[in-house]
Amino acid sequence: MKIKKIAALGAAVGLVLAGAGFASTASAEPVSNSYAVVGSDTLQDSMNALSNGTTVSGASVRILAAGQTIGNFDAFGSAAIQTKPGGVYFARPNGSGSGRDALRASVSGADWSIKLNPTPARAITGQVDIARSSGGPGSNANADGRLLYVPYARDAVGYAYKGGTAAWASLTPAQLKSIYDGTLTSIDGVPVTPRLPQAGSGTRTFFLNALGYSGSAPTAPAVNDTGNATPENDATVLGDNEIIPFSVANWVSQANNVSGVNTLATAPTVQLGSPVSGQVPFTGTAPNLVPNSGFYANTTFGRDTYLIVERAKVVSSFTYSGAPAYDPVLAGLVDSSKTTSFTNFSTAPFAPGAVKRKYGFLAPSTTTPIAAYAAG
Repeated sequence: MKIKKIAALGAAVGLVLAGAGFASTASAEPVSNSYAVVGSDTLQDSMNALSNGTTVSGASVRILAAGQTIGNFDAFGSAAIQTKPGGVYFARPNGSGSGRDALRASVSGADWSIKLNPTPARAITGQVDIARSSGGPGSNANADGRLLYVPYARDAVGYAYKGGTAAWASLTPAQLKSIYDGTLTSIDGVPVTPRLPQAGSGTRTFFLNALGYSGSAPTAPAVNDTGNATPENDATVLGDNEIIPFSVANWVSQANNVSGVNTLATAPTVQLGSPVSGQVPFTGTAPNLVPNSGFYANTTFGRDTYLIVERAKVVSSFTYSGAPAYDPVLAGLVDSSKTTSFTNFSTAPFAPGAVKRKYGFLAPSTTTPIAAYAAG
């Protein structure tokens, strides 16, 4: 989902707490004088707000890196991006898995494997510093891992649908599994067609895992993935009687008009369903929707989201052969105890947590990072 950017402001140290409201303007890509962030569509809007500046919480909030701007690159847009001044152009990472893999390539020096035809893959060493991820490392968690998943916020996943009947608002996980298996083809007498976002989507993987499909790149029998480039969290992709997984936080932020683009306004007949018995995804009326903590607390459809960084750069005690130097500025950007950090969840108006709440997120279930990928 392509969103409008927020105009860059003059540099200041840490978090900007005062000053005039920030103007919203269209811009092809951010400008980074320090670190580059790529990956999940689910997290990109709130990260755009925090890195470019926002007043949605009632105070002016902006996170900088020792006075330098941070480049937060959307999951969708131009085919190629340049994240650092003078750096190489490379294929845009378009989702959680793709962002993670781009960070791994940036750390290891391996060629970035997603090619820009006819341009071959190329090394992107040092071009990515942080990856946005709507899910944790799963089976790749490793106590000796060179990457660190730092909790960012709590989200949940429901399903968006167009058409149908009142029965479509509360489909059970078993019904959803049968729909995606292709064995249940109508609900309440109305034909139903399942859709999925593109394969790099963390929301797609999380939703299918929640339904019982295994693996880090699951598919569903009833969905034809050939050439699937469907963006996540975009209500406009749905045709009549179709359903697709959807981030509740993204739904809330779009309905509340704090995201760059409100696809719900463009597709007003699309609704958000709940697979959690007795729980609705949110309460209130747009533009003042509030996430439902009961839904988010569900252990199947609630999820913590993460920012992924190279562990040795943010944990001074962690070293390995060829490890980079500890970077106190990068470490500060993912230190949840600091109100100048992306991962902080203080609810004071001037703090990042207050901004993330406006974007439909709640505090993560834990602030403990998870190490992953021993091979880097």
